[in-house]
Amino acid sequence: MRTEWRAISGPVLITAVSLAALAADQAYSGVPNPAPLQVCIVAVAAALAGIGSGLVSAVIAVATNAVFIRHHGSAAEFNAPELLRLGLLAVTTAATAGVTSLLRQKMRDAMAWERDRHATTTRLAAALDQIDIGVVLLDADTRAEFINRAFRKYFALPDAKADSKPPFIALMYHGRDAGCYELPKDELSHFISERIEKMRTGDSTPINIKLADGQVMRFQCTALPDGGRMLSYTPITDLIRRNDDPALAEYYRSLRAGGGDVFAPAHLHAAE
Repeated sequence: MRTEWRAISGPVLITAVSLAALAADQAYSGVPNPAPLQVCIVAVAAALAGIGSGLVSAVIAVATNAVFIRHHGSAAEFNAPELLRLGLLAVTTAATAGVTSLLRQKMRDAMAWERDRHATTTRLAAALDQIDIGVVLLDADTRAEFINRAFRKYFALPDAKADSKPPFIALMYHGRDAGCYELPKDELSHFISERIEKMRTGDSTPINIKLADGQVMRFQCTALPDGGRMLSYTPITDLIRRNDDPALAEYYRSLRAGGGDVFAPAHLHAAE
């Protein structure tokens, strides 16, 4: 029903306007030619319903304008100037209908592509929220456009802060302030500045990051074509600590709990 209304709205409108102009011309003298208004209505008709409605409106415009001209003519037949005016009106309305319908189709295609892209982005985001690899997508200004659930969990990042599109440096400082990194305080500043610099240069060399809860993450930065970055945090705790001595697990837990130097060369990181 909506499509039918759009299809007939142009022809109905131009018919009503043309008949009103003819009626006014009968009652009053000196009524201006409605051709400019008719061209505008043809454009509206083509924009609403496409080339078909636009061309039908164009035919109505030319026919009613011929009646209008004939009413003002003195000869029994159309003279050359009057025929020229009708020909120009026919060409103008047909071209208007064609160009407007092409623009309409381009706009519809663009909107359909945008909807498909949005649907794909939504599905991709939902899929990335199901994996155990932390993923952060940065734009060219290093602001986080997307942060998946795994990263939020590993670094205790609140949803409100994650959804506010924080810059990468803010994510690093949040991890520091939340005590997520298994690093001495005097090494954190150097660690953060080094990570920021390597991210900006697009260094894709993977590194291992040890978290305070005993997990180990394989961090890697991937430069994207648009200047952004994709950061991945892959849990590799089992791979890194598979050779630790389980018998020493309680000893290392006590060191961690008591503030012992877990970074001493003699210490192994026992599997949690």
